[in-house]
Amino acid sequence: MFKDPHMYNLSILAIETSCDETAAAVIEGDPRIKSNIIASQAKLHARYGGVVPEVAARSHITAIIPTIDLALKKAKTKLSDIDYIAVTQGPGLMTSLMVGIDTAKALGAALNIPVIPINHLEAHIYANFVEQNIKFPAVILIVSGGHTLLVEVKGHGKYRILGETVDDAAGEAFDKTAKMLGLGYPGGPMISKLAKNGNPAAFDFPRPMINSSNFNFSFSGLKTAVLYKVQQLKSLNLILKSNLAASVQQAIVDVLISKTEKAVKQYKPKTIMLGGGVAANSLLRQRFSLLAKSYKLNAIIPKLEYCTDNAAMIGLAAYYRLKTKKAIRQLADKNFGVEPNLKIK
Repeated sequence: MFKDPHMYNLSILAIETSCDETAAAVIEGDPRIKSNIIASQAKLHARYGGVVPEVAARSHITAIIPTIDLALKKAKTKLSDIDYIAVTQGPGLMTSLMVGIDTAKALGAALNIPVIPINHLEAHIYANFVEQNIKFPAVILIVSGGHTLLVEVKGHGKYRILGETVDDAAGEAFDKTAKMLGLGYPGGPMISKLAKNGNPAAFDFPRPMINSSNFNFSFSGLKTAVLYKVQQLKSLNLILKSNLAASVQQAIVDVLISKTEKAVKQYKPKTIMLGGGVAANSLLRQRFSLLAKSYKLNAIIPKLEYCTDNAAMIGLAAYYRLKTKKAIRQLADKNFGVEPNLKIK
């Protein structure tokens, strides 16, 4: 049964299982996040130094129903009150995505309500819409372990990719550097913490493509430069590790801010936004705010809980799709499947 989103206060159950976080949320009203539950697998994968797809999928299977139950309980909502189910279709790990989609479809069939497939990258855009009134056009920098891209947002559901990574993502560069320094997984937060006591000018690492005329990114060369420097140093004490962390972080953030500034100059947005796990990096958040201030722009930076993979952003993306009627065409396709390499359209 389809409820017209313009006539009803919607109640959306959102599910996210794109990688190693099992998440569920309930979105209601105009919109309000009634609950946002995340069951993290970070400790589980730490022993392997990174996410193991098979291990992640098995953990999702075990955690997904309890996570949904907890989200409903915290929201004080029953399954029978839910009008729509939103679920991540991609991009992400195939086996992880399958758990979320299969669960969403099963619940949708049992409750006789529509299931809306959501693009995970689009959802990172909507993490910025939590209690915020966004002025369009906007430019968002999405930075995570698997993706680095700049997107122009002309309105709800109206996107244009300005640039993306041609090889490794910024988050991967953080994680691989952390592994080289023996810091463990997840690497990004550990690099950020260690960098606070380091000298960002201690090592002059390359800033790949920082002066290119386009908006694309590349971090494989930086990653290789770090590897060579670590091999050259041979023995690493805490001071060297801190200096390496600070220097790598500085190089990555310099590139991200430089590309964003170029986009600001060319496309003249009213708002700039951040999204993705790397958006939790304190230096990036600080530099991003300063960039916005220097151009007198509205800067939206999500709270830390909405930077990492979460289901609230999936629910918000679904809500605005329904409000703009973009989701109605999708609802006719009940046979949608997993799209591990899904792009923003």
